[in-house]
Amino acid sequence: MKKVKIYLHYLIVQLKFYKMHYMISSEILSIIGPALLAGLIITITHAPLGIEVLKRGIIFIDLAVAQIAGLGLLVSNLYFNKDLPWLSQITALLFALMAAFFFKIIESKIKSQQEAIIGVSFVLAASISILLLADHPTGGEEIRHLLSGQMLFISWNDVLIHLPIYLLILVLWFLPINLNGIGFYVLFSLAITSSVQLVGVYVVFASLILPALTALNTNNPYKAAWLSGLISVLLGIILSVIFDLPAGPILVVTYVFVTILIVLIRKLNNSRI
Repeated sequence: MKKVKIYLHYLIVQLKFYKMHYMISSEILSIIGPALLAGLIITITHAPLGIEVLKRGIIFIDLAVAQIAGLGLLVSNLYFNKDLPWLSQITALLFALMAAFFFKIIESKIKSQQEAIIGVSFVLAASISILLLADHPTGGEEIRHLLSGQMLFISWNDVLIHLPIYLLILVLWFLPINLNGIGFYVLFSLAITSSVQLVGVYVVFASLILPALTALNTNNPYKAAWLSGLISVLLGIILSVIFDLPAGPILVVTYVFVTILIVLIRKLNNSRI
């Protein structure tokens, strides 16, 4: 009888352990799951856009449009109803589209000065954002969230709200239609507007430019950029969870690390041939 009691006690302990393990696993999944899905979607969408940005030689347009979209988000949250997500989305998109149309005009009229104007636009939007939040009680936090995002705090619902936009961008991008004109800027603005809300300005810039750099001079640029981006996202989120560090800055670091690693490996392989 004593052995039976001991065995039953052992079973109860094991069941409690497995229940606790399941609860911990579910909790971790609920935190990193949306972040991983967002990172996957953003990587797939940003890769072709980033490659096109490098082709056009307008490296800082993503940083400028992201900051301007973020400014639109701030304006909506400060002066309109913060509880209406669609209003924030529309306001941020309008700001991004205005910036995109402006940069398109600059590209066609004074292309030689385009990068300088894009850089000034970024600094101006960032400065206005700081001024708007100067007297805000949580202004510092708002700026930090805008720049580095809160990737590990986004929910499944946050990701699913933006998913149709990303799918629309991908469908239009890979359709046999001409996107050399204003079409590129419109799709670019749509992507940036959603991505800034999910991951912040810094990650938007890193996810557009760094995977695209690894795709230069490759047979399949899209696959190369997708692979680089996915590795960066997985590594960044894992490190963020393990070391309890902000996901945004960690992701930027992993994007840089993976890009340098891939470029070095490629150079070493080429030198052996």
